[in-house]
Amino acid sequence: MHTLLRLARSIDRMNTVIGRLSGWLVLLMVLVGGFNVVGRYLGNALGQNLSSNGLIETQWYLFSLVFLLGAAYTLQENDHVRMDVFYSGWPPRRKALADFIATLLFLLPFCGFALWFTWTPVLNSWRIQEGSPDPGGLPRYPIKSFILVMFILLIAQGVSQAIKSWGIYSGAIAPPSASGNVPPVNGQSVNGQPETERDDNA
Repeated sequence: MHTLLRLARSIDRMNTVIGRLSGWLVLLMVLVGGFNVVGRYLGNALGQNLSSNGLIETQWYLFSLVFLLGAAYTLQENDHVRMDVFYSGWPPRRKALADFIATLLFLLPFCGFALWFTWTPVLNSWRIQEGSPDPGGLPRYPIKSFILVMFILLIAQGVSQAIKSWGIYSGAIAPPSASGNVPPVNGQSVNGQPETERDDNA
């Protein structure tokens, strides 16, 4: 179990870095969007074209990257939207077991199938060097590659979540916080207390 928890810790660190970096893309997206708006109105006033399809599609690219790269980090932080009827009232070990089963039966198979079905379209996009239908637009094939990246990161994070959920259910690690969230195995505190693995013999 210790080896699996170390693996989960490494996955969490990776997706935390990627997720936080993708957050900075929001700022860049806002700046590009602001430039496009100002350029359009100023250009109309001056009779000049100060914007372009390339800049408009850059904003679309950044918007896509925020969600594609941030999905796994959002899963780690348990911030995806969920419909909760019974879950919130369950004890931590039952929640952990439910999360473990749901990850194995739903999340990982879905991501696996999605990765399988998107692989060929992405490769075809690269093969034909798919471009924008608009003049001066950006090529489409690079951004489509990040669809594959998203599902790979989600699969990795799903494995991490399953490991942590089983660790909580089996008593190998401390139970989650009062909110019921599975805590990240990254050495950070849970409810103000250092997160530690329990003795397997306890």
